[in-house]
Amino acid sequence: MTSFTESGGNFSTLGISKWLVEALRSMKITQPTDIQRACIPQILGGRDCIGGAKTGSGKTIAFAGPILTKWSEDPSGMFGVVLTPTRELAMQIAEQFTALGSSMNIRVALVVGGESIVNQAIELQKKPHFIVATPGRLAHHVMNSGEDTVGGLKRVKFLVLDEADILLTDTFTEDLATCVGVLPPKTSRQNLLFTATVTDQVQMLQNAPPVPGKPKLFSYEVESMDNVAVPATLKTTYLLVPEQVKEAYLYQILTSSTYGEATAIIFVNRTVTAEILRRTLKQLDVRVASLHSQMPQQERTNSLHRFRANAARVLIATDVASRGLDIPTVQLVVNYDISANPDTFIHRAGRTARAGRAGESICFVGQRDVERIEAIEERINKKMDQFTDVHDTAVIRKALSKVTAAKRESLMAMEKENFGERRKINNRKNGKEKGYRKD
Repeated sequence: MTSFTESGGNFSTLGISKWLVEALRSMKITQPTDIQRACIPQILGGRDCIGGAKTGSGKTIAFAGPILTKWSEDPSGMFGVVLTPTRELAMQIAEQFTALGSSMNIRVALVVGGESIVNQAIELQKKPHFIVATPGRLAHHVMNSGEDTVGGLKRVKFLVLDEADILLTDTFTEDLATCVGVLPPKTSRQNLLFTATVTDQVQMLQNAPPVPGKPKLFSYEVESMDNVAVPATLKTTYLLVPEQVKEAYLYQILTSSTYGEATAIIFVNRTVTAEILRRTLKQLDVRVASLHSQMPQQERTNSLHRFRANAARVLIATDVASRGLDIPTVQLVVNYDISANPDTFIHRAGRTARAGRAGESICFVGQRDVERIEAIEERINKKMDQFTDVHDTAVIRKALSKVTAAKRESLMAMEKENFGERRKINNRKNGKEKGYRKD
């Protein structure tokens, strides 16, 4: 867990329980951030809350602090549900709740796809205090696991939507409705939404009429959030790269004297690209891991652990890694593929230059990406510089032939293993999902 930037005051003055202040202090978290200072007293006062702040600003403690304080006053059955779009983020939040509440014998259930449904049902039957879940898997339990398993959800006091802008998209609509439908009515629970991007859907909730019998919704955005979309310590560059030699340019950068020891996340738009790059770089003796939705959950977890422990210094990832994950040592982010959504660039770049540290983002720009780069520059209110550390002649001379050979072998191995067939079958069964997996 990250120790956040000091911003005055302390947690005791915000109304946090003494035991929780001690738990935070043991993690070297002593000074509240802006969003924590703004939201914690309001949530403790019983208000629903929408909190907007950029990645790395301490949103988890902004909701975990007051919820745990309230829970410790009456540590009963299922007290709170936290929903979040990705398994990895759910795992991280569950770990943070468990660590914060360890002195109080807190019980936290993690309910995500890729894990045993039977074991999760057994955990839910034990009435854990908190459930941290992805909507798809919790909705499955609501629909299929019976009253003994999910009946306790009817008495939940808090619902948290973390990365709310993603949860409020069409991808999650049906599952989210199923999950919320089994909870107490919104007049009988507190609803907390936290996001790094205030979208139109979030804005609609901010502007909704007051709920009768409840205190007015509290809405907070870190001042000028959009004007500081990327930190001043982030260097943003672009590199014009022909599509057919992108792998060679990436390899040359990752093995250059400047970046040869740097920790890096390489963001791609498709799982197949992530797998090709992982295999290709591994053949070229780069310490690499990958993170994408087609991997079994245990492999995804292992990849994150390896990267955090520096057993792998390069992580190839789809956007399951662009949101909220606490990976504090990343020095370089490469947008190998450019997203059509400028906000995605902001979330990806947010993996580096955190907590005042310097970091660098490089965008690989093909001939079809120019408009996307212009949209990103407009969104971040900043022009990118051209990346000049790697030159065409060096790539051709040093990297192209061996990278091409490694890629060819990787593609042959993937074809032999029928990579992607499982996804095609699942898509045909369930209808094609876009963006994040729902479970």
